Amino acid sequence: MQFRNPQKQQPNISKSAWISETAIVIGDVMIGNNVYVAHNAVIRADEPGSSIVIGDNCNIQDNVIVHGLSNSKVSVGNNTSLAHGCIVHGPCILGEGCFVGFGAVVFDCTIGAGSLILHNATVRNVNIQTGKIVPDGMTVTEQETAIQLEDLSPEQSDFKKSVIGANLQLVEGYRKLATGT
Repeated sequence: MQFRNPQKQQPNISKSAWISETAIVIGDVMIGNNVYVAHNAVIRADEPGSSIVIGDNCNIQDNVIVHGLSNSKVSVGNNTSLAHGCIVHGPCILGEGCFVGFGAVVFDCTIGAGSLILHNATVRNVNIQTGKIVPDGMTVTEQETAIQLEDLSPEQSDFKKSVIGANLQLVEGYRKLATGT
């Protein structure tokens, strides 16, 4: 469902995106091409001055919450995956090709392109460099910890690409179902 916010802003959603009928998209939200928004996801920019931009070829999986505080922006770069039940809370910038794992929380941070935030991790108030990995369950709230994160392996990079590919196939399949082709 798409809702305006109290400031009467409407979501701007690409015609090539697929949004589940049980997802909620509210306010100053822009969703790019070939984006998959799964069941029960909530994408909310309804506080004054908040906005959310989701780039092309992203997937917002089941029960994900993307929310912007007043006067903040959430930016999700192209080819990024937000896995089941994660929370991305603004202000927040996710670079292109990132992955945020099951139950992870990212808030008030910048995540460099190609980075992998694994399951149940928490990242807050730091900048993570390009191509880094935050291990399962790790809490990163100090910049010194963020600087010491390991680089992504080729296998982890391949994993991220496979998730994008699978979800792009879902977008195509659901669009075909909707049009009867």
